[in-house]
Amino acid sequence: MMATTHVFAGLAAVAPVAYLLPELATPLAVGAILGGLAPDFDLVFDHRRTFHFPVAGAAVAVLSVAVAVPGSLTAALAAFAVAAWLHAVSDAAGSGPEMDPWNHRHDRAVYDHVRGRWLRPRRWIRYDGAPEDAALATILAIPALAVFDGPITVIVLVGVVLSIVYALLRRRLVAWLPDWLE
Repeated sequence: MMATTHVFAGLAAVAPVAYLLPELATPLAVGAILGGLAPDFDLVFDHRRTFHFPVAGAAVAVLSVAVAVPGSLTAALAAFAVAAWLHAVSDAAGSGPEMDPWNHRHDRAVYDHVRGRWLRPRRWIRYDGAPEDAALATILAIPALAVFDGPITVIVLVGVVLSIVYALLRRRLVAWLPDWLE
């Protein structure tokens, strides 16, 4: 899935809490945005293995929410953990990590550190930037647009536009990128 889809999923997950506790809205949003992006920092390592924790991340997310004392830092950390786990687990719903996942060259979506094996791609979202990915991103942005305001709203609106533009160009990007990027 696209990075924006992961970010919007994290924001949607924390939106109810932000609605009930508006004083924590900004830390929750910042934590969710960073958590939605963080797993993909492993692009330069072993992508979808180094910083993706689809099974172990669930325990961290639940624990961080359970021990969170209502405060800015703990809210941001809990939102980060939840969004990072959602990112990792939802990557298994998509395709593989290759640049042209529509060719189905790999049968690995994300690494399960607990079992020591790769989870297979479900391909419910055929590839990052697929039309259904852009649609999901747009739908997941709605709770964030309803609850958050100010700069977070601007970030979400820009993200929706970027998602749609990326989806329109996604399949052409592979031909434009250098081979070493694979």
